[in-house]
Amino acid sequence: MPISFPVRINTRVVSNGSNQTVYYPKVVEMQNRELQRSINHSLVHETEGLIKEQVGNMPSTVAEMLGSYEVKTNERNVLSVSLSNYTYHEHAAHGMTYIKSLTFDLEKGKRCSLKDLFNPGSDYVGRISELVALQIKERDVPLLGEFTGIRPDQDFYLADKALVIYFQLYEITPYVVGFPMFPISVYSLQDLIEESGPLGRMAVNQ
Repeated sequence: MPISFPVRINTRVVSNGSNQTVYYPKVVEMQNRELQRSINHSLVHETEGLIKEQVGNMPSTVAEMLGSYEVKTNERNVLSVSLSNYTYHEHAAHGMTYIKSLTFDLEKGKRCSLKDLFNPGSDYVGRISELVALQIKERDVPLLGEFTGIRPDQDFYLADKALVIYFQLYEITPYVVGFPMFPISVYSLQDLIEESGPLGRMAVNQ
């Protein structure tokens, strides 16, 4: 496997100077400038999307907004980033947080959806749903209703040698649980993953 260097990332901020501060990542100094522009466009678009989702049609009631990000993977030509936005509206019972994650295959020059990580036609939804259901049972995760499986476009990010599937607040669990996250080893999915894709590269020992 050829040596691939981590992508350089700078932090940018959107602030109104009083109650809104949103930090987000910007990729810099990539040799492929077209890919760099595409990645940064996606990061800005998703950051703006989270702000819009939080503000809705009630911008005057926003008492506090704080956005941040975490780089989950930045190696082997894979970049996986999570953006989060916490917002509290006046008189609300509590604040609300949303997380949006983006994963890029730098080798192929594209953003990856969950299905892009697996071989075409493979039942990745069924396999992941089984593994998540097993963790729910083992960890005794409280649910709002019966868990019926993940969506084909379920939220995810890549970290270490794991695919981390997660759900938004209230999606399957009560608010008090926080974000239910389910790390799944790449080796549990090895027969389904696209070998030349991000998960395939994560699975290679080096």
